[in-house]
Amino acid sequence: QVQLVESGGGLVQPGGSLRLSCAASGSISSINIMGWHRQGAGKQRELVAAITSGGGTNYSDSVKGRFTISRDNAKNTVYLQMNTLKPEDTAVYYCNAKSIIYYRGSPVVNDYWGQGTQVTVSS
Repeated sequence: QVQLVESGGGLVQPGGSLRLSCAASGSISSINIMGWHRQGAGKQRELVAAITSGGGTNYSDSVKGRFTISRDNAKNTVYLQMNTLKPEDTAVYYCNAKSIIYYRGSPVVNDYWGQGTQVTVSS
């Protein structure tokens, strides 16, 4: 099992910045990918950014150039630096961890989620 605890959400004006943190504990050696997803009011949850254990990153088109995902392996923590925030970035942001193991040659994926942190971008 993996436990995830997010922090860093809040209210910010358009154009401002926030940094989200996600601390992982438990069976962290099994984690291959960590990422941030978000869910706005009345919308589906969507991937914002992800980072692999090797440091490879992936971003949604809507945040490219504004958000940066990073990880500190010594602290078992993933960060999401959000700059030039827009009202449409308002959502609950969820930390996600994926562990991928192979059983009889087939991948078995386990998803773990944090409790979510609210980000509100408004003047």
